[in-house]
Amino acid sequence: METKWLEDFVSLAETRSFSRSAQLRHVTQPAFSRRIQALEAWTGIDLVDRSSYPTRLTPAGETFHAQALEILEALNATRNMMRGFQAAGQDTIEFAVPHTLAFTFFPHWLMELRQHFKGAGAFKTRLTALNVHDAVLRFTEGACDLLIAYHHDALPLQLSGDRYELLSLGTETLAPYSKPRVAPGREGQATATDASPMFSLPPARPGQSVPFLSYASGAYMARVVEMILQRADVPLPLDAVYETDMAEGLKAMALEGHGLAFLPESSVRQELQSRRLVRASAAGRFEATMEVRLYRERPEGARHAPKAGAQALWEFLGRQSAA
Repeated sequence: METKWLEDFVSLAETRSFSRSAQLRHVTQPAFSRRIQALEAWTGIDLVDRSSYPTRLTPAGETFHAQALEILEALNATRNMMRGFQAAGQDTIEFAVPHTLAFTFFPHWLMELRQHFKGAGAFKTRLTALNVHDAVLRFTEGACDLLIAYHHDALPLQLSGDRYELLSLGTETLAPYSKPRVAPGREGQATATDASPMFSLPPARPGQSVPFLSYASGAYMARVVEMILQRADVPLPLDAVYETDMAEGLKAMALEGHGLAFLPESSVRQELQSRRLVRASAAGRFEATMEVRLYRERPEGARHAPKAGAQALWEFLGRQSAA
């Protein structure tokens, strides 16, 4: 038994729709269906009448729904009780952050924050780096105080404005980068770097295949790159030769000259200054600008009172944003 199965079932009982509940629970519909089936296997009886639309619960399902609500309420009460024993940790603000932002944005942002926010020295931070899906899930399950995530209007996170509020922390541009070409010296040895990329978009020769370092399917950045390619004004003959779900992994491969990668600008700032990487397309072309957002649960509907440090930080950032 996993508690998320109970939460899935309660959501399904409320929405009467597998697709809507899957969206609210930030999982694919097949994955959501498998979790409901796993719960039914655990109880040993059908809880959902799948022959009707909208979805209905069976009589056993109605009974189990009431029990599931009581179980979840008891678990939340117990968790809040246990948190009462952790008074010493109330000055620690817990963040859920996707891997890319954890490596690139968060350290710099936190350093600037400590320089300007008077209360920054009064609390500690704990960061959990995850993929976007798991970071959002951790946040919605109440396992952290704040979520930092990318946002693009064409690829929004499914977070209800009635339950969560947000602040904008800035923007980030995703664009293609490549190792630069190496200009040979007088004796034919590589002594200097040329500003032109080893791989470019569009390719130097029409129809030429470009080795592509891609994000793993399902990663949020993969969806952003797919959107960029779909909106391209010319065909881009990319040949995927490597994939991972972490931008840092793609950057390492690009630095070795294995191909072209779409990377957040903040993650390549030092490499651009040292000319170890260069932009692989003209400025403003084949790129997407995303907003970096900070999310929290609305206090009026929160499952537990916000930490004093998290509240002070939110108020400070809110004033900064308004200014």
